[in-house]
Order: sequence, then structure tokens, then C-alpha cells
Amino acid sequence: MVTEQVQKKYATLALRTGVNLQKGQALMINAPIEGADFTKIVVRKAYEMGAKNVHINWVDDELTRLKFEYAPDEVIAHFPEWRVMLHESFAEDGAAILNIRSTNPDLLQGIDSAKVAKANKAGAEAMKNFRKYTMNDKIAWSIISIPTGDWAQKIFPNKSRAAAIESLWEAIVKIVRVDKEDPIAAWEEHNASLRVAREVLNDKNYKKLIFKAPGTNLEMELPEGHIWKGGSAQTEGGITFNPNMPTEEVFSLPHKYRVNGTVSSTKPLNYGGSLIDRFKLTFKDGEVVDFTAEQGQDTLEHLLNIDEGSKRLGEVALVPHESPVSQSGLIFYNTLFDENASCHIALGKAYPTNLEGGAQMNEEELDQHGVNDSLSHVDFMIGSDQLDIDGVFADGTTEPVFRNGTWAWKKK
Repeated sequence: MVTEQVQKKYATLALRTGVNLQKGQALMINAPIEGADFTKIVVRKAYEMGAKNVHINWVDDELTRLKFEYAPDEVIAHFPEWRVMLHESFAEDGAAILNIRSTNPDLLQGIDSAKVAKANKAGAEAMKNFRKYTMNDKIAWSIISIPTGDWAQKIFPNKSRAAAIESLWEAIVKIVRVDKEDPIAAWEEHNASLRVAREVLNDKNYKKLIFKAPGTNLEMELPEGHIWKGGSAQTEGGITFNPNMPTEEVFSLPHKYRVNGTVSSTKPLNYGGSLIDRFKLTFKDGEVVDFTAEQGQDTLEHLLNIDEGSKRLGEVALVPHESPVSQSGLIFYNTLFDENASCHIALGKAYPTNLEGGAQMNEEELDQHGVNDSLSHVDFMIGSDQLDIDGVFADGTTEPVFRNGTWAWKKK
């Protein structure tokens, strides 16, 4: 049984290690209405830590579904200006942003994928300026998850709703290290191990990565001046925070024009309440030129057609197969968790902070360095215990980076 005391430990971890809330700072929380009890724990703890204001944006899956079923297209395709102003005002004030994501993976099943695509694009366009605050680490932000009924029963379909929620709570608590006596200390140790991995890769300075697995044969060039990151990050003001909890990855960015070959997904992708599964993408000169999906073909097509940049890659992330998320044996249908069970890549916008000086560059300068720009940023999983990765140096010599889904250098 996950007690209220354990949930308080989780809330404290999210505030101290996730967004690293400062005294006198504002906090914006995006949370599911079904998770109101946990959210209230977070709010109380935030005020106890000295937050000057805590604002909640509630999300209700049932109301979201009803809007897609009944609202006209002109409403679906409109993103309210007041929501943009609300987010930007908090960002301008230096607020921390905590996202609690627990969407039902089948939320929009049966809804016209074109309608969903319109809503996603409208939101991305409207929030483009706000996203600069997070993707350039101008403010502290973090994403966590808590169980909700529909999501839990998707993972544990043979259990009652209550039992499924309890099982998912137990899995999350273990994966985010809240089961440890001192979760904050455990995360400090974990972040240190991720720093070691990213420092190894930054020292190597590979020119290219080659991915090989069943259904995958992909060559990916990395831009000159690329930086590997992972674990904790720092804001412009020097505040250390953890964007994702859990996180098991080290990540950088591919050159937007220099990716060639084919890659196959290894886990389902929950994209805005619709599942895309068993899909394959073929790249030529960085752009997707062919694609197939056994489930969600239309949704994948709309995703790829958001804009020109949505057909190119913005992230490459390496995750060893022995990560706690992978070892749980569960498919979460939630990218925050599934991407930390598996190596993954992302269609769409790159993080400018993955390039030396990138956070200070304009869009034209970023493009000249091979940094992708898009309204979207969608991670999908390509790793397994059958994935091999080779690193290619500038002189053309090659060495193993991953073998059978884990770090080759750790096996030496």
C-alpha cells in the first residue's frame, strides 16, 4: 500500500530535486483532476518551502474527450490567447513549472486523427515562445507521473481499477527511487552516474553513430560542437533541476541533414491520446522519405506533416537495457517512462543547449549548424537488448558504444 507518507516523499522529491523550488519563487503545476489529492500534497509542500504563489492548471481526460467529440473544428483548431499569456507571465516571472502527466493512452481512440492534429498544431504554434523558456533552460521545469485509473488499467488489464492503480503506484515509487530511505540522496548518486556517461561521450566526440538491430540500420551524423547531456540540468541563473523523473538517458542532437537509413520502433508511442505502434521510418539526408505503421498510420502521417522540421530528428538518447524502467518488464504507454527503458530518438525540435553556444543562436544560425527546428518534439523508442551502436571518429575509425542494448565500455 502506497501511503500518504510515501506520497509526501514523492512530492518533496519533485519539488526539491525536480524543479528545485526556491524561496519566494512561483510554481505552476499542470495536473490531472483525478490526481487532486496528490496535487494538494505538492501544493502544501511548495508553500511550506516558501513558494510565493502556486497555480494549478487542471486537466480532465473525460472533458478533453467530450470536446473532441462535440466541438466544431474552428474551436478545436483554436488555442486560447489567455492560456498563452498565463504561461508566459509565469515564465517571465521566473516561475518553476511542474508537469504531472498521466494521460489515458486510449483517450482519443476513434477520434478523427486530422482533428487531433489540428489541435496539436494550434497548441504548438501558440506556445512556441513559452517553449523557448523550457527548451533553452531559462527556467526550471520537471515532468513526473502519478497513477490514474484508465492509464493503470491499460498497463494491468487483468486487475480491478483499484488494484491496477496500487500496482502502478508501487512501480512508479520504485522507479523514481522514492522507495529509498533518502530519495534525494539517491538521485544525487544517480545524477552523478549519468554525468560519468555523458562525460565519456563528450570526450569521445564521435562524428557519427551507427545503429543496428532487427529492422534498424541507421547512420546518424552529429553536428560539430554537439554536447551530450543527461540527468540534472542548470538554468541560466544557475539553479540545478531534473527535467524528467524518471530519467536514465544521456542525450544529444543529430545533424538535421545527415541521417540516413531505416529505424524501427520497439515500443508503442502514445501521441496525444492515440497510439502509434510497430512503425518504421526511412531517412534520406535527414528527412523521412517513407514510413509504415501497423497501428496509428494516419496519426503518424499527421505527426510527420506538422511542419518541415517534424520529418527530421532533434534528439538522440542512449539508455542501457538494464535501466530500472526496462527491468520492470512493463510497457507504460507513457513516453516519460518508456523512453527511459530504451534508447530513443525524437522527431522535431532539437534542444539548442545540446550545441556549444546554441542557446544564444538565432534560428538561422542553428540551422547552419544542423540543429533542427519544429513545432513538435516527439520521442519514440528504438532500443532493445538486440541493439548495437558503433561510434565513428572524425578519422573514420570505429568502436563499439552499445552491444546487446548496453554500454560497451562498461563491459571492458
